[in-house]
Amino acid sequence: MQHPRTSTATPAHRPPTAPTTRRGGRLAGVAAALTAAVALTTLGGTTAHRPPTAPTTTRRGGRLAGVAAALTAAVALTTLGGTTAHGADNPYERGPAPTEASVEAPRGPYAVSETTVSPLAVTGFGGGTVYYPTSTADGTFGAIAVSPGYTGTQSSIAWLGPRLASQGFVVFTIDTLTTLDQPDSRGRQLLAALDYLTQKSSVRGRIDSTRLGVMGHSMGGGGSLEAAKSRPSLQAAIPLTPWNLDKTWPEVATPTLIFGADGDTIAPVATHAEPFYTSLPASLDRAYLELNGATHFTPNTSNTTIAKYSIAWLKRFIDDDTRYEQFLCPLPRPGLTIEEYRGNCPHTS
Repeated sequence: MQHPRTSTATPAHRPPTAPTTRRGGRLAGVAAALTAAVALTTLGGTTAHRPPTAPTTTRRGGRLAGVAAALTAAVALTTLGGTTAHGADNPYERGPAPTEASVEAPRGPYAVSETTVSPLAVTGFGGGTVYYPTSTADGTFGAIAVSPGYTGTQSSIAWLGPRLASQGFVVFTIDTLTTLDQPDSRGRQLLAALDYLTQKSSVRGRIDSTRLGVMGHSMGGGGSLEAAKSRPSLQAAIPLTPWNLDKTWPEVATPTLIFGADGDTIAPVATHAEPFYTSLPASLDRAYLELNGATHFTPNTSNTTIAKYSIAWLKRFIDDDTRYEQFLCPLPRPGLTIEEYRGNCPHTS
């Protein structure tokens, strides 16, 4: 197995911001300004016996001026709250504002490091490679475990490691206990990998354990559905040309993006990806992207379409970063690389 050791992407980090919400920031500003207004009017009511001052205002005029000044401050504060960087509103946002070029680029704004996890050092899965942003300046990151498919090893999905990590995630590409493991086993192994990553790994301090997701190819994709079914707290699931004998997934409560391939003869979309998607709850944030001119093994090599929409989905639902909604809603239109796209807009999670 060969893995790229580092990424040469130039870090572009934003300092950590206080975990306030946009609504909370605005309301706090208004509250502070109105408190100032009350203080000013109270002050106006207690100065009746002060020595005379320059005859520029009356007591009533002074009170009104104080209120006006405080309300002006309130407006200024709420306006400021609406124009600050998104990082001030959402403490989970990482990296600069995205563009089409940034989500399609081979590497994102973060330099990436990696560490190998020996199968002898873990239980419940077969070890793997962890890719993570080198800098800790932005605080913690969401994390994703990725499973290979039937007879495959982590080398078959290794390209996703540095590509996703450079966008601001900790990514664990795993080996399974055996290459013949079935989807339900792969689902359990994905969860075991996340547990190791957040509880015992050398990078656990870099991870926000409340923001986790799963991905997988083929039976690993079927395994990602199994993992989402078993652990509803997962924030995102992305099955890639998935295979599973179970065709219905009404129990899944995790926002799920399913990739199918129009030329897939191993897990044909008509009997795998499409029924998986349609069986997900209609109330769930879900999407189905069918790759054009693709095969079952397209996810095994670097692919801009897979990367772009995976990054957008993971950012939107693991980081709650609505800056990436623009790539998902309105629904992407069919084109050179997309045969079909289905989904719900706007997203509600």
